[in-house]
Amino acid sequence: MIPTDSKLVYYQALIDKKSEYEGIFYVGVKTTGVFCRPTCPARKPKFENCEFYKTAKEALLASFRPCQRCRPLSHPGHVSELVRKLVGAVEENPEHRWTDEDFQKLSVDASTVRRQFKKRFGMTFVEYARARRMGIALKHIRAGSPVIEAQISAGYESGSGFRDAFSRIMGSAPAGLGNQQILKASWLDTRLGPMIAIADEQALYLLEFIDRRGLEREIERLRRKTKSAVIPGSTPPIDSIERELRDYFEGKLTEFKTPVKLIGSPFQKQVWEQLREIQPGQTTSYGDIASALGKLSAYRAVAQANGANQVAIVIPCHRVINSNGDLGGYGGGLSRKQWLLDHEKNGSVEEDIG
Repeated sequence: MIPTDSKLVYYQALIDKKSEYEGIFYVGVKTTGVFCRPTCPARKPKFENCEFYKTAKEALLASFRPCQRCRPLSHPGHVSELVRKLVGAVEENPEHRWTDEDFQKLSVDASTVRRQFKKRFGMTFVEYARARRMGIALKHIRAGSPVIEAQISAGYESGSGFRDAFSRIMGSAPAGLGNQQILKASWLDTRLGPMIAIADEQALYLLEFIDRRGLEREIERLRRKTKSAVIPGSTPPIDSIERELRDYFEGKLTEFKTPVKLIGSPFQKQVWEQLREIQPGQTTSYGDIASALGKLSAYRAVAQANGANQVAIVIPCHRVINSNGDLGGYGGGLSRKQWLLDHEKNGSVEEDIG
């Protein structure tokens, strides 16, 4: 995640159209759905409507499309006709899966396209088209569409193909990792929808619902903090949490044994450890947790730490509600939070959420 201070600097650079920030960041505009370079001549959005990204790929995966005015996928001052032609073709049919025949129809050499995109943007054209397609699919899922609909709209006939494509956006291929630490990511199907689990050989680092808002930034933040590459695969902790989640949803398990690696500040870790003390079927408030930590006035900080939890269900942030009895917030969605609380209180729930 880009720090708030940096966001303010980037926003001022956007307002001033500072060319020295070209290549440093891209800005996604929530009101228009486009992402731009720092020097875009378009009318400037309000700060609260901006999302900042370090790469164009991050912006694409967040479901933003390239701006037609500043052409963020072209070099500053040089709008490539080839890039314009291909990006335009993608926008005409973003769900299309490209083949060599498509390039032939456009009288474009596939190897030239691949080489130019890779050299200029750090990804091939096919990777760009896939990222754009997957970004749209994830947007559909976050908006409440069933995963199967998003899968089909993204052009994947099988669920395994869709999961494989999702996995490919997680990180580098194994051959290019060097001496980096490796974390592996797996797609887990659960009763409340698909989740992603990320772990090394010893512990689980992240467990989130696929449609959680900001998931891409969470994964990127984990990459940076651990100085790791995230690649598709499985590890013993992932196998363990998959088994435990199955038992949990079947009402056979109430305590998770999968080892968890907590990545956060000392205060955040204190809050997360306190969350693990809340028994299934019980709830508590932010104020109660602050009191238990001996910091009565820190309930807002407790709420922030609760929201920063990256290991859903296992670290049960869903068991924290407002002091007035309202559900409060939940990154996985309030319907899931209510389902989980009912499930833990009653031992089972008759129907899945829609």
